[in-house]
Amino acid sequence: MPHFGPMRGYVRCAPTCAIGRSCSTCGRAPHILHMQKALHQMNLQLTQVLSDVTGVTGLKILRAIVAGERNPVTLAQLRNPACKSSQDEIAKALTGTWKAEHLFALKQSLEFYDFYTAQVAACDAEIERQFAALKPRWEGPEQPPEVPPLKPDSHSKNQPTGQARKEILRITGVDLVAVHGISASLAQTILSEIGTDMRKWPTEKHFGSWLGLAPHNDISGGKVLRSRTLKTDNRAGQAFRQAAASVIRSQCAFGAYYRRKKAHLGPMPALVATAHKIARTVYYMLQHRVQYHDLGAVAYEQKQQERELAYLKKKAAKLGW
Repeated sequence: MPHFGPMRGYVRCAPTCAIGRSCSTCGRAPHILHMQKALHQMNLQLTQVLSDVTGVTGLKILRAIVAGERNPVTLAQLRNPACKSSQDEIAKALTGTWKAEHLFALKQSLEFYDFYTAQVAACDAEIERQFAALKPRWEGPEQPPEVPPLKPDSHSKNQPTGQARKEILRITGVDLVAVHGISASLAQTILSEIGTDMRKWPTEKHFGSWLGLAPHNDISGGKVLRSRTLKTDNRAGQAFRQAAASVIRSQCAFGAYYRRKKAHLGPMPALVATAHKIARTVYYMLQHRVQYHDLGAVAYEQKQQERELAYLKKKAAKLGW
Protein backbone atom coordinates (compact mmCIF):
# COMPACT_ATOMS: atom_id res chain seq x y z
CA MET A 1 0.00 0.00 0.00
CA PRO A 2 1.67 3.26 -1.03
CA HIS A 3 1.70 6.28 1.21
CA PHE A 4 -1.01 8.85 0.67
CA GLY A 5 1.64 11.25 -0.59
CA PRO A 6 -0.15 12.31 -3.83
CA MET A 7 -3.12 13.51 -1.77
CA ARG A 8 -1.19 15.81 0.57
CA GLY A 9 -1.67 18.81 -1.64
CA TYR A 10 -5.41 18.31 -1.88
CA VAL A 11 -6.63 17.31 1.58
CA ARG A 12 -8.71 19.98 3.30
CA CYS A 13 -6.74 21.64 6.07
CA ALA A 14 -9.33 22.42 8.75
CA PRO A 15 -6.96 21.31 11.55
CA THR A 16 -3.85 22.67 9.84
CA CYS A 17 -4.63 26.38 9.55
CA ALA A 18 -2.84 26.89 12.86
CA ILE A 19 0.46 25.80 11.30
CA GLY A 20 0.27 28.12 8.32
CA ARG A 21 -1.43 25.91 5.70
CA SER A 22 -4.13 27.39 3.51
CA CYS A 23 -6.89 25.87 1.44
CA SER A 24 -9.98 26.88 -0.39
CA THR A 25 -12.16 26.39 2.67
CA CYS A 26 -9.98 28.73 4.71
CA GLY A 27 -9.77 31.25 1.86
CA ARG A 28 -13.55 31.45 1.72
CA ALA A 29 -13.92 32.50 5.37
CA PRO A 30 -12.76 36.15 5.14
CA HIS A 31 -15.16 36.85 2.28
CA ILE A 32 -18.06 35.67 4.43
CA LEU A 33 -16.97 38.26 7.00
CA HIS A 34 -16.80 40.89 4.25
CA MET A 35 -20.39 40.09 3.25
CA GLN A 36 -21.52 40.41 6.85
CA LYS A 37 -19.71 43.73 7.16
CA ALA A 38 -21.36 45.09 4.00
CA LEU A 39 -24.77 44.08 5.34
CA HIS A 40 -24.13 45.77 8.69
CA GLN A 41 -22.98 48.96 7.01
CA MET A 42 -26.32 49.07 5.17
CA ASN A 43 -28.13 48.42 8.48
CA LEU A 44 -29.34 45.05 7.18
CA GLN A 45 -29.40 42.85 10.29
CA LEU A 46 -29.60 39.56 8.41
CA THR A 47 -27.11 37.94 10.79
CA GLN A 48 -29.55 38.54 13.66
CA VAL A 49 -32.24 36.34 12.13
CA LEU A 50 -30.07 33.79 10.31
CA SER A 51 -27.42 31.73 12.07
CA ASP A 52 -25.50 31.40 8.80
CA VAL A 53 -25.74 33.93 5.98
CA THR A 54 -24.24 31.36 3.61
CA GLY A 55 -26.99 28.84 4.29
CA VAL A 56 -29.84 28.08 1.90
CA THR A 57 -31.96 31.08 2.91
CA GLY A 58 -29.02 33.44 3.28
CA LEU A 59 -27.51 32.75 -0.13
CA LYS A 60 -30.88 33.12 -1.87
CA ILE A 61 -31.37 36.52 -0.26
CA LEU A 62 -27.81 37.66 -0.98
CA ARG A 63 -28.04 36.65 -4.64
CA ALA A 64 -31.38 38.44 -4.97
CA ILE A 65 -29.91 41.61 -3.44
CA VAL A 66 -26.96 41.51 -5.83
CA ALA A 67 -29.39 40.94 -8.71
CA GLY A 68 -31.19 44.19 -7.82
CA GLU A 69 -34.06 43.22 -5.50
CA ARG A 70 -34.63 45.73 -2.69
CA ASN A 71 -38.14 44.94 -1.38
CA PRO A 72 -37.78 43.39 2.11
CA VAL A 73 -41.04 41.45 1.81
CA THR A 74 -40.02 39.94 -1.52
CA LEU A 75 -36.62 39.02 -0.12
CA ALA A 76 -38.18 37.47 2.97
CA GLN A 77 -40.31 35.22 0.77
CA LEU A 78 -37.09 33.43 -0.25
CA ARG A 79 -37.01 31.94 3.24
CA ASN A 80 -36.48 28.20 3.37
CA PRO A 81 -39.27 26.34 5.23
CA ALA A 82 -36.66 24.89 7.61
CA CYS A 83 -35.56 28.36 8.72
CA LYS A 84 -36.52 29.11 12.33
CA SER A 85 -37.09 32.83 11.75
CA SER A 86 -40.42 33.92 10.27
CA GLN A 87 -40.87 35.97 7.11
CA ASP A 88 -41.88 39.02 9.15
CA GLU A 89 -38.70 38.85 11.22
CA ILE A 90 -36.55 38.50 8.10
CA ALA A 91 -38.37 41.37 6.39
CA LYS A 92 -37.75 43.66 9.38
CA ALA A 93 -34.07 42.71 9.38
CA LEU A 94 -33.81 43.61 5.68
CA THR A 95 -35.06 47.17 6.12
CA GLY A 96 -32.09 49.48 5.75
CA THR A 97 -30.09 51.70 3.43
CA TRP A 98 -28.93 50.50 0.03
CA LYS A 99 -25.73 52.42 -0.60
CA ALA A 100 -23.98 51.71 -3.87
CA GLU A 101 -20.49 51.31 -2.39
CA HIS A 102 -21.65 48.69 0.09
CA LEU A 103 -23.65 46.84 -2.55
CA PHE A 104 -20.53 46.74 -4.69
CA ALA A 105 -18.50 45.29 -1.81
CA LEU A 106 -21.25 42.72 -1.19
CA LYS A 107 -21.26 41.73 -4.87
CA GLN A 108 -17.51 41.24 -5.00
CA SER A 109 -17.40 39.28 -1.74
CA LEU A 110 -20.17 36.99 -3.00
CA GLU A 111 -18.27 36.39 -6.23
CA PHE A 112 -15.12 35.52 -4.26
CA TYR A 113 -17.18 33.16 -2.10
CA ASP A 114 -18.55 31.42 -5.19
CA PHE A 115 -15.05 31.15 -6.66
CA TYR A 116 -13.64 29.46 -3.57
CA THR A 117 -16.69 27.19 -3.36
CA ALA A 118 -15.95 26.04 -6.90
CA GLN A 119 -12.34 25.40 -5.88
CA VAL A 120 -13.54 23.30 -2.94
CA ALA A 121 -15.65 21.23 -5.34
CA ALA A 122 -12.63 20.79 -7.62
CA CYS A 123 -10.59 19.77 -4.58
CA ASP A 124 -13.19 17.13 -3.66
CA ALA A 125 -13.17 15.78 -7.22
CA GLU A 126 -9.38 15.47 -7.18
CA ILE A 127 -9.44 13.71 -3.79
CA GLU A 128 -11.97 11.20 -5.13
CA ARG A 129 -9.76 10.63 -8.18
CA GLN A 130 -6.76 9.96 -5.94
CA PHE A 131 -8.84 7.65 -3.76
CA ALA A 132 -9.95 5.63 -6.80
CA ALA A 133 -6.31 5.05 -7.77
CA LEU A 134 -5.42 3.56 -4.39
CA LYS A 135 -5.77 -0.12 -3.64
CA PRO A 136 -6.47 -1.62 -0.21
CA ARG A 137 -3.37 -2.68 1.68
CA TRP A 138 -5.11 -5.53 3.46
CA GLU A 139 -5.75 -8.81 1.68
CA GLY A 140 -8.10 -11.71 2.26
CA PRO A 141 -11.63 -12.89 1.57
CA GLU A 142 -13.16 -10.72 4.27
CA GLN A 143 -15.17 -7.84 2.84
CA PRO A 144 -15.33 -4.42 4.52
CA PRO A 145 -18.63 -3.62 6.21
CA GLU A 146 -21.26 -1.44 4.62
CA VAL A 147 -20.94 2.30 5.04
CA PRO A 148 -23.21 3.37 7.93
CA PRO A 149 -25.35 6.50 7.69
CA LEU A 150 -23.98 9.87 8.68
CA LYS A 151 -23.69 10.71 12.35
CA PRO A 152 -26.88 12.39 13.60
CA ASP A 153 -24.90 15.31 15.06
CA SER A 154 -22.89 16.04 11.92
CA HIS A 155 -24.07 19.32 10.42
CA SER A 156 -20.88 20.78 8.95
CA LYS A 157 -21.36 21.79 5.34
CA ASN A 158 -17.59 21.89 4.86
CA GLN A 159 -17.31 18.13 5.08
CA PRO A 160 -16.24 16.18 1.98
CA THR A 161 -18.77 14.28 -0.07
CA GLY A 162 -20.24 11.02 1.17
CA GLN A 163 -17.91 9.10 -1.14
CA ALA A 164 -14.91 10.04 1.03
CA ARG A 165 -16.10 7.91 3.94
CA LYS A 166 -16.84 5.01 1.61
CA GLU A 167 -13.39 5.21 0.04
CA ILE A 168 -11.67 5.40 3.44
CA LEU A 169 -13.57 2.29 4.50
CA ARG A 170 -12.60 0.51 1.28
CA ILE A 171 -8.92 1.32 1.57
CA THR A 172 -8.40 0.75 5.28
CA GLY A 173 -11.03 -1.91 5.98
CA VAL A 174 -12.23 0.03 9.06
CA ASP A 175 -14.61 2.94 9.50
CA LEU A 176 -12.48 5.68 11.02
CA VAL A 177 -15.33 8.19 10.74
CA ALA A 178 -17.30 6.10 13.24
CA VAL A 179 -14.79 7.10 15.93
CA HIS A 180 -16.24 9.91 18.02
CA GLY A 181 -14.57 13.21 17.19
CA ILE A 182 -13.20 12.12 13.80
CA SER A 183 -15.00 13.45 10.74
CA ALA A 184 -14.37 12.48 7.12
CA SER A 185 -12.19 15.55 6.72
CA LEU A 186 -10.08 14.70 9.77
CA ALA A 187 -9.81 11.08 8.64
CA GLN A 188 -8.45 12.28 5.29
CA THR A 189 -5.90 14.49 7.05
CA ILE A 190 -4.79 11.68 9.36
CA LEU A 191 -4.44 9.10 6.60
CA SER A 192 -2.62 11.51 4.32
CA GLU A 193 0.05 11.80 7.04
CA ILE A 194 0.31 8.30 8.53
CA GLY A 195 -0.87 6.08 5.66
CA THR A 196 -2.39 2.72 6.51
CA ASP A 197 0.71 0.66 7.38
CA MET A 198 1.12 0.81 11.15
CA ARG A 199 4.26 -1.36 11.07
CA LYS A 200 6.28 1.84 10.92
CA TRP A 201 5.57 2.21 14.65
CA PRO A 202 6.31 -0.92 16.72
CA THR A 203 3.79 -0.02 19.41
CA GLU A 204 1.08 2.51 20.08
CA LYS A 205 3.50 4.27 22.43
CA HIS A 206 5.86 4.95 19.54
CA PHE A 207 2.91 6.21 17.53
CA GLY A 208 1.81 8.61 20.28
CA SER A 209 5.35 9.90 20.69
CA TRP A 210 5.69 10.54 16.94
CA LEU A 211 2.42 12.49 17.00
CA GLY A 212 3.70 14.69 19.81
CA LEU A 213 0.93 13.56 22.17
CA ALA A 214 3.03 11.53 24.62
CA PRO A 215 4.62 13.32 27.60
CA HIS A 216 8.35 14.05 27.50
CA ASN A 217 10.04 13.71 30.89
CA ASP A 218 13.14 15.63 31.96
CA ILE A 219 14.90 13.24 34.37
CA SER A 220 17.90 14.03 36.51
CA GLY A 221 19.24 11.78 39.24
CA GLY A 222 16.37 9.38 38.72
CA LYS A 223 13.79 12.08 39.44
CA VAL A 224 11.32 13.57 36.99
CA LEU A 225 11.97 17.31 36.98
CA ARG A 226 9.38 18.26 34.39
CA SER A 227 6.87 16.47 32.19
CA ARG A 228 5.28 18.04 29.13
CA THR A 229 4.59 17.41 25.47
CA LEU A 230 7.12 18.74 23.00
CA LYS A 231 6.15 21.34 20.43
CA THR A 232 5.48 19.87 17.01
CA ASP A 233 3.89 20.80 13.70
CA ASN A 234 2.66 17.26 13.07
CA ARG A 235 -0.57 17.60 11.08
CA ALA A 236 -1.89 14.25 12.29
CA GLY A 237 -1.29 15.27 15.90
CA GLN A 238 -3.17 18.51 15.30
CA ALA A 239 -6.05 16.52 13.81
CA PHE A 240 -6.26 14.28 16.87
CA ARG A 241 -6.28 17.34 19.11
CA GLN A 242 -9.18 18.76 17.13
CA ALA A 243 -10.99 15.43 17.44
CA ALA A 244 -10.50 15.56 21.21
CA ALA A 245 -11.85 19.11 21.38
CA SER A 246 -15.08 17.99 19.71
CA VAL A 247 -15.91 15.29 22.30
CA ILE A 248 -15.45 17.25 25.52
CA ARG A 249 -19.24 17.46 26.03
CA SER A 250 -20.09 14.19 24.30
CA GLN A 251 -21.69 11.29 26.15
CA CYS A 252 -19.17 8.83 24.72
CA ALA A 253 -16.26 7.11 26.45
CA PHE A 254 -13.81 9.74 25.15
CA GLY A 255 -15.96 12.51 26.58
CA ALA A 256 -16.10 10.83 29.99
CA TYR A 257 -12.35 10.28 29.86
CA TYR A 258 -11.73 13.97 29.11
CA ARG A 259 -13.93 15.13 31.99
CA ARG A 260 -12.20 12.77 34.42
CA LYS A 261 -8.75 13.94 33.31
CA LYS A 262 -9.84 17.58 33.44
CA ALA A 263 -10.76 17.21 37.11
CA HIS A 264 -7.26 15.86 37.83
CA LEU A 265 -4.99 17.77 35.46
CA GLY A 266 -6.85 20.73 34.03
CA PRO A 267 -8.35 21.42 30.59
CA MET A 268 -5.23 21.56 28.37
CA PRO A 269 -3.46 18.40 29.65
CA ALA A 270 -6.82 16.62 29.56
CA LEU A 271 -7.26 17.61 25.90
CA VAL A 272 -3.85 16.19 24.99
CA ALA A 273 -4.54 13.01 26.97
CA THR A 274 -7.86 12.55 25.17
CA ALA A 275 -6.19 13.14 21.80
CA HIS A 276 -3.62 10.51 22.76
CA LYS A 277 -6.38 8.05 23.63
CA ILE A 278 -8.15 8.63 20.30
CA ALA A 279 -4.83 8.17 18.48
CA ARG A 280 -4.22 4.84 20.25
CA THR A 281 -7.71 3.75 19.23
CA VAL A 282 -7.04 4.59 15.57
CA TYR A 283 -3.68 2.81 15.73
CA TYR A 284 -5.31 -0.35 17.09
CA MET A 285 -8.06 -0.23 14.47
CA LEU A 286 -5.63 0.09 11.57
CA GLN A 287 -3.18 -2.41 13.02
CA HIS A 288 -5.69 -5.18 13.69
CA ARG A 289 -8.57 -4.15 11.39
CA VAL A 290 -11.04 -3.95 14.26
CA GLN A 291 -14.18 -1.85 13.97
CA TYR A 292 -14.84 0.87 16.52
CA HIS A 293 -17.31 0.18 19.29
CA ASP A 294 -18.09 2.86 21.87
CA LEU A 295 -18.83 1.83 25.44
CA GLY A 296 -20.61 5.07 26.27
CA ALA A 297 -19.98 7.47 29.14
CA VAL A 298 -22.06 5.49 31.65
CA ALA A 299 -20.31 2.18 30.98
CA TYR A 300 -16.91 3.88 31.01
CA GLU A 301 -17.56 5.52 34.39
CA GLN A 302 -18.83 2.22 35.77
CA LYS A 303 -15.65 0.43 34.66
CA GLN A 304 -13.56 3.22 36.14
CA GLN A 305 -15.33 2.80 39.48
CA GLU A 306 -14.69 -0.95 39.35
CA ARG A 307 -10.98 -0.34 38.74
CA GLU A 308 -10.80 2.13 41.63
CA LEU A 309 -12.63 -0.30 43.93
CA ALA A 310 -10.26 -3.12 42.98
CA TYR A 311 -7.29 -0.85 43.67
CA LEU A 312 -8.65 0.15 47.09
CA LYS A 313 -9.27 -3.51 48.01
CA LYS A 314 -5.74 -4.41 46.96
CA LYS A 315 -4.30 -1.54 48.97
CA ALA A 316 -6.40 -2.45 52.02
CA ALA A 317 -5.23 -6.07 51.83
CA LYS A 318 -1.63 -4.87 51.58
CA LEU A 319 -2.09 -2.82 54.76
CA GLY A 320 -3.65 -5.81 56.54
CA TRP A 321 -7.24 -4.47 56.66
